[in-house]
This record gives sequence, structure tokens and C-alpha cells, in this order.
Amino acid sequence: MKQNRLGKSDIYVSELTLGCMSLGTDQAKAQTIIDKALAAGVNHLDTADLYNFGLNEEIVGEAIKGKRQEIILTSKVGNHFNRDTKDWYWDPSKEHIKAGLKDSLKRLNTDYIDFYMLHGGTIDDPIDESIEAFEQLKQEGLIRAYGISSIRPNVIREYVKRSHIDAVMMQYSMLDRRPEEEVLDLLAENHISVLARGPLAKGILSKNGRKQIERKSRDGYLDYTYEELVKIYDEIKNVIGEDTSFNTAALQYVLHHPAVASAVFGASSEEQLAENTAMDSSAVLTEEKYRALQAITKPVQYTNHR
Repeated sequence: MKQNRLGKSDIYVSELTLGCMSLGTDQAKAQTIIDKALAAGVNHLDTADLYNFGLNEEIVGEAIKGKRQEIILTSKVGNHFNRDTKDWYWDPSKEHIKAGLKDSLKRLNTDYIDFYMLHGGTIDDPIDESIEAFEQLKQEGLIRAYGISSIRPNVIREYVKRSHIDAVMMQYSMLDRRPEEEVLDLLAENHISVLARGPLAKGILSKNGRKQIERKSRDGYLDYTYEELVKIYDEIKNVIGEDTSFNTAALQYVLHHPAVASAVFGASSEEQLAENTAMDSSAVLTEEKYRALQAITKPVQYTNHR
């Protein structure tokens, strides 16, 4: 599988990333999915301290025992949670970021995290303080690089101006084209990579997309009505043709922009993993098909999340 450089760092991530949030709580099942992802060429695993209140990190940590050097490991911090009461509050303070990293290292059973992200953020955060925490962790060798997980253009712009982030994780898909309007070109110009989560748009852009539309999108998705989703699904099918799966087309679409280093997909079963890792890295989405897919979908813009 092709690997891409993460920002200006010395980290190279596979163009597909396994998002571990969907793994569930069965250790054996999670182990199988992770092992099969690695066998398919995925080298990048994404988790967060808040997923299952630390349990997801523990499951990932157990699954990668003896394989740590083969893996680029990502986690996130910023949600100060109580595992017993299952509640949390936003805390981007330097103190919490540094304490959160130490907790994550214990759960993941490792002495460093390759890429560490602030798990959210607003324009009212003490941004310089947060940056200082990440910079210190990097100097201490506890993390190799850092960034943010955010869809907020105004927050992203501040980190571009003030920090040395190497990547931003954000929701991006053929149906959620908000990053195209404001941030993708900005990040590419500053040599900051994008980790695109949600490329299958909650399964709408998968081979079972019609079923997913019926199950989960009767009230629509973003600015799309149910009727529009049904129509668009059929139009996409006509553009990509019989030789390309929906999953592959959805992943290729987000990877088309030079800022995107990796498409982050979730997998709760071996079948889902196989569908996504079946993408042929050598089969690039043509510019003609890319533009045709853009003509079908909407250039949605950010409104509430600034």
C-alpha cells in the first residue's frame, strides 16, 4: 500500500488508516481486524483516550504487542473524563494534555505516540498554552509529531499561524465537501497533511449505501434530503461504472487532493475491513471522473462549526 509523508515530519502513513473507534470491546475480534489490516498494508492506527473511556486504547495496546515498530500510532487528548461516571468536559490546558499523554501511554503499553492530536478545539481555547504542551512532549521524545482533530476553519487557521502542526484530522467525503472550500488548499500550501475521517459518509458511500440511506438517512444528511441522497447514489454509480466499488471510489475521492495523506475508515467486522482495503493503490481516480462526482454533489459550507 502506498505511504505518504505526514506534513514535514519523518512519519510516513499508509494511504488508508484504520480508525479504531468501531472495533468494539471484544479483544479477540479487535485483534483479528487489526492483524488483517496490517497484513493488507495499513500501518496507521487511530484511537483516542475518550473512546470507550480508555478501553479502546487498552484494546489497541494489547493488539499491537510485539508489533509496535511496524505501526504508526495516533491518539488524541483534550476531553477530561471520569471512567466511572462516564462523563467528561473539555480541557485543552497544558496540565491536562501532559497528564493525558502519560495516561494514554500506560493504556497503550508504549513509551511514545507517533502522532498526538488535540481532540477538538474552539477559538476561545488557550491555544498558545495547548501548543506549548505539545511542543514540550515532542522535545521530551514522548510524541514524534502533533496536530489537531477539528473541522473548524477558524481554529485550523490559528494553528497554521501559531504552531508546527504536521496534520489535521477532519471529516471529509464526497458528500461532505466543506474542507474543499476553506482549508484543503491552505493546508497543502503550508505542507500540513490531512487525515480524512468519515470518507464513506456513515456508510452511504459504500456498497450497502442504499440500505444505509433507508436505515439512517430518512431525515437526510447534512444539506441533502433523503430524496437527493437516493438520486445521488444512483448518479455516482453511473459515473464510477461497474469496475469500481463504491468504497473504492469514496476513498479515492478524498485521496485525490494533494493535502490528504490518508483516508481514515472504521471497521467493526472483517467484511468491512476487506471492502475498504480492497482498494487498488495503482488505480487513480481520473480528473474527469473526479469533476463528474463534484458536479453531482454539493460544495457544502461550514455554518455552525467555525
